[in-house]
Amino acid sequence: MAKIVGVCFKQVGKVYHFDPGNLELRCGDRVIVETSRGLEFGYVKGCVREVPSSELVAPLKKVMRTANERDILKHDDNLKKRERAMSQCQEKIRKHNLEMKLIDAEYAFDNTKIVFYFTADGRIDFRELVKDLASVFKMRIELRQIGVRDEAKMLGGVGACGRSLCCHSWLPDFEPVSIKMAKIQNLSLNPTKISGSCGRLMCCLKYENATYQALRKGMPDAGDRIATNDGNAVVVDSNILMNQIKARLIIEEKTVDTPLKLSSEFRFYKKEDIKRITAKRKKRHAEEFLESTAGNLPEDVKALLKE
Repeated sequence: MAKIVGVCFKQVGKVYHFDPGNLELRCGDRVIVETSRGLEFGYVKGCVREVPSSELVAPLKKVMRTANERDILKHDDNLKKRERAMSQCQEKIRKHNLEMKLIDAEYAFDNTKIVFYFTADGRIDFRELVKDLASVFKMRIELRQIGVRDEAKMLGGVGACGRSLCCHSWLPDFEPVSIKMAKIQNLSLNPTKISGSCGRLMCCLKYENATYQALRKGMPDAGDRIATNDGNAVVVDSNILMNQIKARLIIEEKTVDTPLKLSSEFRFYKKEDIKRITAKRKKRHAEEFLESTAGNLPEDVKALLKE
């Protein structure tokens, strides 16, 4: 077993694991940690805990010490210098006429490097800009291009719900979000209604997706045929949250001469009270397709179609 503690470098940011050694740390403590970029100032997230050594991907960096008063003053000074750095960098960007938007600046704790974050539509040749900035700040300069989601996380804002953006206020890391999640939750697929301030799909689509997926299991889609205690019916709509299926009974099946006749009355059923018969129809279509090919398909394809 190995001891680990979560540390992030911003109040709301990705949590990284470090070796706490013999230090007694509590959530919210300010610490100095060893990273690949040198010493960094961070915040403890969570308590010290033990995990199996097999779960650790690489040897953990160490928490060097809890931050003392001098460390805190140095960190606060770096935050104050950020505004001046942003102003000077913006001036140099205008001078070189570069198509980029400056988002943030960040001093390394030991003042050996400064990182500028920016967004741009494509690749930017900022070699001359880096030279100018290095001559001004007398330290190593790093320009890092970020995406629109990271931009929203850094700048913050108000979401469609009227509250501060999740990514800026509490969400430590982004999770994949897809349009399929909006479909499962029966939301409008209008991009303006399901997109966040960043222009990408809203992160909150992910929050209830697992619940909707569980509730949707066994629910028929609109147009499916179902068997009920009243007879066979065609599904008109389904309400996942209420476990309610809206359907119309079949009065007369479709023939060559007559169309499918449905009752004008809507009936409502629960998922456990119906049986889907769409799968049978699909199987019949597969059998008809096999007959039409006169057995010219490979055996493995035939087996798949018969399943």
